[in-house]
Amino acid sequence: MVVKVYISGISGNKEVKKRQQRVLLILDSKNVQYEVIDIAEPENEGLKDFMQTNCTSPGATISDPNPRHPLPPQIFNDDDYCGDYDQFDLANEVDEMEKFLKLEPSDSAPLTSNAELKLDNGEIHSEDVPKEANETKDAKEEESKDENVPDNNESKSDAVDAKVENGDENEKNNEQEDEEEEAEEE
Repeated sequence: MVVKVYISGISGNKEVKKRQQRVLLILDSKNVQYEVIDIAEPENEGLKDFMQTNCTSPGATISDPNPRHPLPPQIFNDDDYCGDYDQFDLANEVDEMEKFLKLEPSDSAPLTSNAELKLDNGEIHSEDVPKEANETKDAKEEESKDENVPDNNESKSDAVDAKVENGDENEKNNEQEDEEEEAEEE
């Protein structure tokens, strides 16, 4: 079974163009195999007639609420009508795309995730990662803590003290310069 998306490559209606782009983008993002049929092409006149006679939804837009002929995009699964843009968008929103496209579960590529869950304590857990891997990671972190490496907090406080001392010296220098300027003016 092949999903067929009927579009018009020369539509002057911006809403129709946006709808066509959105349908193709969503199908791509869900890894659905589909065929695009441009009803504006002269060689597709028969397919255009097929689309218009087999559509039960007009594909109405805001600018054309009662179209004379069904507006693209119109979606079919082979010769079975699935629906227009509004029905497609609703199926996407309620996560029933396979049902809308009349696909068998094996027709679309399975979605896989390697997502990890980061807990409040900073540990990372994943169903794909074996427990040994997490334990090995923890052991490596413990080994990497070397007593010879200075604590970051100590080095930061030393840097702050140095800045304060430098600031005090700069302030004293500024006071001396001010006093010298006042003496010269007198």
